[in-house]
Amino acid sequence: MTATSPAPPAADQGPAAVPWGRVGALVGGQAAVQLGSFGLLIAMNWTAVQIGGTKAVTLLMLAATVPRALMLVFGGAVADTLGPRFVLLRTTSARAALLVAGAVVTATTHALWPLVLIALVEGMLLGLAGPASGVLLPRFASGDQLARANSAYAMVLRVAPILGTPAGAWLITVGELWVAFAAAAVTGAIWLGCLLYVTHGFSRPVRQKGGPSLLRRSGDGFRLLARHPRLRWMFIASLCLDMAFSWPAEVALPLLVHQRGWGVGAVAMVLAAFSVGALASSALGAAFAHRIPVFVRLVVTGAGLAVGITVMALMASPLSLTAVAAAVGLLSGLNGPAIVTLYQQAAPRDRMGAAMSTLSLAGIGTAPLSIALFSSLSLVLGVQRTWLLCGAIAAVSPIAAFLALRQRPTADGPVPAAPGRQSGEEPAPGAADNPVAAPA
Repeated sequence: MTATSPAPPAADQGPAAVPWGRVGALVGGQAAVQLGSFGLLIAMNWTAVQIGGTKAVTLLMLAATVPRALMLVFGGAVADTLGPRFVLLRTTSARAALLVAGAVVTATTHALWPLVLIALVEGMLLGLAGPASGVLLPRFASGDQLARANSAYAMVLRVAPILGTPAGAWLITVGELWVAFAAAAVTGAIWLGCLLYVTHGFSRPVRQKGGPSLLRRSGDGFRLLARHPRLRWMFIASLCLDMAFSWPAEVALPLLVHQRGWGVGAVAMVLAAFSVGALASSALGAAFAHRIPVFVRLVVTGAGLAVGITVMALMASPLSLTAVAAAVGLLSGLNGPAIVTLYQQAAPRDRMGAAMSTLSLAGIGTAPLSIALFSSLSLVLGVQRTWLLCGAIAAVSPIAAFLALRQRPTADGPVPAAPGRQSGEEPAPGAADNPVAAPA
């Protein structure tokens, strides 16, 4: 199968070769839709609490997350087979229509079942769309410029929960749930408009007769991990960090703060410090990632994250814990986009969707696993010792990243013509996959 959509420009053409207008529209559209999504999430969860308490919230979260994780596997194959424009325009349109219907239903009905149904369908649509979104930036930028673009994208993802969470709380306080649905539908429409511009000129991949079925292609992401050592090591690097960080941030932190009698304000202060640190370093990466060696952004920051996660468990005061959390956030804002960038550069072009679906699973799929596993261990080892174990697991990430950098890039997908380049003109040899040149 060969793709005829725009591909990454050659790295040696410099920043001018990158269509930053499209990249800016992509990042801006994501900013809008993520703000609406987080606001709606808070509004739906709060409504579920009022309707049925903890059980209702749990059911709602399962309906939103489980179908999304399952559809990620198929979403990669669909993106590779039908092309990102085809997938994104249809899933985004369907989601906007779903949210409009949700506003109408919740304006007249105060029940849990519509929320669960909407969360389930929305989760399926987001799972299908996720891998297609992940293949867009590598079509516009490569090398150092891809690192900058991913940092800008990561900055949006950092800002969204910071602004979207209080916005959702405000919407549900001054209005009703249907208002939050309507606001999310508007932001979804903005994202759709940005996609129409960003993906303009994209054409669908040419599908060969007798090629593998969509069901078989859904396993391409895992087959890529088996065949490509660089992808495999980067997947391990991402998986270990996500496994190590989910439980401390979501469960252990409030438990540790409660055990030491610091008060709930300490939890908010620590999480705010982490978010501000991550946001600042993502902004730094968006401006200067091309001037920071990939070894520093990937391996050095990964080692610092492992040390920081470990040290957080040992802090004796809220102030020191907050300071370390800010440092961890700073490192995370550089490390996350670096992992995504190297993974994208190592993935075959015609199976980028499958590769990104697998990387997304490393994040979305590990959170509940991390919480379940380490919560059980903490009953035996205690909160602090289990937290230290998480730090040890995080230490695997920089080792895996270092081993990934030592592997020769093996991306073997066809590289079609990019916007502004004559058809048939080839990029510089190795430009798209240069590990030295090398967020979400």
